[in-house]
Amino acid sequence: MDESLGQIFVITLLSSNFVLAMFLGLCPFLGVSGKLETAVPMGIATSFVMLVASLCAYGLNWLLGYFELEFLRLISYIVVIASTVQLVEMAMKRFSPALFRALGIYLPLITTNCAVLGVALFQTARGYDFGQSVAFSLGGGAGFTLALVLMAGVRERLKLSDIPGAMQGTALSLMLAGLLSLAFMGFGGIGVSR
Repeated sequence: MDESLGQIFVITLLSSNFVLAMFLGLCPFLGVSGKLETAVPMGIATSFVMLVASLCAYGLNWLLGYFELEFLRLISYIVVIASTVQLVEMAMKRFSPALFRALGIYLPLITTNCAVLGVALFQTARGYDFGQSVAFSLGGGAGFTLALVLMAGVRERLKLSDIPGAMQGTALSLMLAGLLSLAFMGFGGIGVSR
């Protein structure tokens, strides 16, 4: 059964969320989600890179298939992702230096974010056409941003709470990530036909 564009978007956003269901992109998820003011721009930047990587991956997949050079697929995707991240980094440094400093090392690490590479590889493996690739990347980016924003919101609220010392820091962040993941596993029935 072919999935509609809306189904692909919603499934990728919720039940197949890259962070909370597939556990891809955990480094920025845990590192940047301390504050909403850094989580939202990081999510938007990563979503943009996912969209560009998806569009380029679609074209590259067709081009490499035409010339029977499929073995160059992975390295081509990585070059596109690295170039896009470099453009985002330069634009952010130029137009928002404070945000550029706040995101720190996590901005160039978008290049090695496995969720971004996952978009390109999964859409290729699933044989998505152009429209489906766009819906998949938009859903993946929105899901990544949603996960960051949810985690940042909860972490900001917990800063105001009285938490025992043993539970603070990384331990609490990992427990929150696990609870959010469990909540998103509840969306697992979306898109399943009976």
